[in-house]
Amino acid sequence: MQSSVKYCEKVVTEVVRLLREERKKRGLSNYAIWKRSGISQTALGRIEKEDCRPTLETALRISNAIGVDLPTILKKAQKNCPPDAKHRR
Repeated sequence: MQSSVKYCEKVVTEVVRLLREERKKRGLSNYAIWKRSGISQTALGRIEKEDCRPTLETALRISNAIGVDLPTILKKAQKNCPPDAKHRR
C-alpha cells in the first residue's frame, strides 16, 4: 500500500522533473531562472538534482520564471503518478 506521504513525494519529484523539462524546452538556463525568480542558482541546482524539495512558493516562482502554469504542471504530475486505489478521492 502506497502511503500518502510517498505519493506526495512522487508528485513533487514529478513536478520538479516537468519544470526542468519545460525550462530546457524553452532554452532557459538556471542563470535566467535565477534572474527572473530571485532563487539562487545553487538552490535551483539542488532542486533540479532532487537534493531538496521546493516549497510551494519556490515552485510557483520557478514556474512563473519559466512561463508555465503551475496548476497545469501539478495536474500533469498527478496524472503521471496515479495513487493506488485506496488513496483516490
